[in-house]
Amino acid sequence: METMPMPLSPEEPEERSALDDFRITEPFEILSLLRQMQEQKSLLTIATPRGASFVTTIFEVNKAKGVVRFAVEAHEPQLERVLDSDEVVAVGYLDSVKIQFDLDGLVHVHAGAGQSALNGRLPREVFRFQRRASYRVRPLSKVGPSLRLRHPALEDVWLDLRILDVSIGGLAVLVPEGTPLLEPGTFISQSLIELDDDTRFNASLRVAHITALNDTAQGVRMGCEMEGMSGESLRALQRFIDQTQKQRRLLALDRP
Repeated sequence: METMPMPLSPEEPEERSALDDFRITEPFEILSLLRQMQEQKSLLTIATPRGASFVTTIFEVNKAKGVVRFAVEAHEPQLERVLDSDEVVAVGYLDSVKIQFDLDGLVHVHAGAGQSALNGRLPREVFRFQRRASYRVRPLSKVGPSLRLRHPALEDVWLDLRILDVSIGGLAVLVPEGTPLLEPGTFISQSLIELDDDTRFNASLRVAHITALNDTAQGVRMGCEMEGMSGESLRALQRFIDQTQKQRRLLALDRP
């Protein structure tokens, strides 16, 4: 895949302004996006910085009450951890766009007929990130950035792959010649992504495509979409992308 979120409350002023191209604050447009996600039964991940998360769909968008309701099992194991958190984010896809917004005022309620729902205030701003956004960067180091995963079809085979580039919603790795390939569409429930000493997190992956690098490359390029990331991981990833962009700009200025 390739997409999406960024930290919704970055600390640096220039990082906050960088989000303006993705920020939606018009109430009508926000309602329209949420209702489209409801109609299409788009899956959303509701997550906290401490790693609590679960997948749901929008149950109702109520403009009059200023509430968005999410379907949730009454005994969802992560529900209490989400309700206890001061910071909760919802992330999901609408067609080819990833939608992200903060959730406030969360309350677990009974929706009638034995159903359960999670109510939250309608967001005042929503972020819409196009896939294949411009925030794709190549790590400056060719040694450190790596992806570690267990081959889903070969239980005893672990792969340690070099990361070629990364965006807020996906990454590309070099799969060396002779390595068992993964088919496009393959889902990897857990992987470890290490970009540098300060950026290390887990994510689920879905193989999007496999392409040749060039005539002389010893291997192929595998593009993957990242899923199931916590808010904390998303923020760490965005910081890495921002810092890499800044460093590349500085290196370009130093060249004669």
